[in-house]
Amino acid sequence: MSERTTALVTGANKGIGYEIAAGLGALGWQVGVGARDEQRREAAVAKLRADGVDAFGVPLDVTDDASVTAAARLLQERAGGLDVLVNNAGITGGMPQQPGDADVATVRAAVEVNVVGVVRVTDAMLPLLRRSASPRIVNMSSGVGSLARQSASAGEHQTGPLSVAYAPSKSMLNAVTIQYARALGDTNILINAACPGFTATDLNGFRGVRTPQQGAAIAIRLATLPDDGPSGGFFDDAGVVPW
Repeated sequence: MSERTTALVTGANKGIGYEIAAGLGALGWQVGVGARDEQRREAAVAKLRADGVDAFGVPLDVTDDASVTAAARLLQERAGGLDVLVNNAGITGGMPQQPGDADVATVRAAVEVNVVGVVRVTDAMLPLLRRSASPRIVNMSSGVGSLARQSASAGEHQTGPLSVAYAPSKSMLNAVTIQYARALGDTNILINAACPGFTATDLNGFRGVRTPQQGAAIAIRLATLPDDGPSGGFFDDAGVVPW
């Protein structure tokens, strides 16, 4: 990485995203805190700065083309470019998600943020990332997106409740990650999907068993991969996650 590495973390005003920003900032990096809500975004920036992180706010709604374009422009003007993109922003889509009971709007909402939003942000940031010496992209996925785990027999390897919106959106995000890895195979951009584990956040009503700091660890590891590191993979703290 360059001496002044710049990262953008989407959905960084709270939870895992905030801890990713804090962890990257602790490395001496400049970190853009991407978030829609101005008050929460600036509160997160202030807290990070109080802890010694070189943080700055990036107004960012991943579902809005103009917002994403403006964010890319801000990064160019404020930081001179971008080295690392962490696509962390995500939603469940709403409830219920039981197949047969869920509203189509619930599915659409999950895909719009968790998949289309990642494509939108990634495409906008690619021109900046291509100019970096060691660019990295981390897509925050979930073990519930693993088709192998979804289709496993009930027991140790099966994961997550029945879900026709959130889990499939993460499966699609994994596929998107592979497609970008293939497209960027002749570049120095490494892109991978990360599973934070069952982390206590407002996404799951804080029912998770891992802390946000623990959930952020895999993203920080993938954001700091060496130049000969993997690309197009799906990882958690234990190693490779089955597709």
